[in-house]
Amino acid sequence: MTESGAQLFARLEARCCLKDIEPRLFPEDGGPNHGEVVELYGMEGTGKTEMLYHLLCRCVLPVAAGGLEVDVVFVDTDYSLDMLRLVSILDSRLNAALSTSSHYVASDEATLHLCLARLLVIHCSSSCQLLLTLHFLETSLSSRPSLALLLIDSISAFYWLDRCKGGASIAKQEEKLSKCAELLGRLLRDYRITVFTTCHAIRRSYSGPTSSSSLESDRLYLCRPWQSLVTHRLLCSRQEAPYNMAAAEGGSKEQRRRQVFTVHCTSASSSSSRTKAYRSCSFCVTDGGVKFL
Repeated sequence: MTESGAQLFARLEARCCLKDIEPRLFPEDGGPNHGEVVELYGMEGTGKTEMLYHLLCRCVLPVAAGGLEVDVVFVDTDYSLDMLRLVSILDSRLNAALSTSSHYVASDEATLHLCLARLLVIHCSSSCQLLLTLHFLETSLSSRPSLALLLIDSISAFYWLDRCKGGASIAKQEEKLSKCAELLGRLLRDYRITVFTTCHAIRRSYSGPTSSSSLESDRLYLCRPWQSLVTHRLLCSRQEAPYNMAAAEGGSKEQRRRQVFTVHCTSASSSSSRTKAYRSCSFCVTDGGVKFL
């Protein structure tokens, strides 16, 4: 394998570690390290994409506004990226930093443009396009040492399509995602980026009584090469906020009916998959983005 001096420098230079990207999500000292994958798993409407927006904003915002000031690649396979929503959250965070920080934080249009300049958005409509995107991503990683985070929403977008095209052969059904996992594993090893991805839960019918283990058994339906990459799993769920608690806060009728999302994190040690740590947290979604409770 040959590589240019720029590629060698980008690969060997220490990229920004995202271990503290959001401490409230992960166990103590358990955030994602260099070359690790975080999977947000849950049914539709459980706050997964909103959480990605929250993490994205944390990365692209300037340090003075509480951000990490690193570059991000967002691979949109569900075609659900709402740029107006993202810009609204960024603008809200900049205004909040301007009002609370003692440091100078510019909240003009130019600052917002600088934040968005740190974001590269790629749309994929098939697993073949996703595979090609990961191939060409190496060029971006070589030329942009500040690129530290890869977001994929979602990794399971083409699961049913690949199953249909693969026919009766399990190997054919999983072929493209397995190749994506293999290539991504090499990028993680060589360029030490951090990956966050969403994964849709699959509803299944069970003849026995419903139990909490039903959803757990669904979690490993993607191919084994992908599962071996995942270091942290965030199980996302949704619940209604207690009416009397919201009412006591004096909120509006809409606020009293707001939904609360819960995240249960399971983190495996990168050195030993047998060592696991756990943490749970709750959040709601506001006009300004995710708000932890």
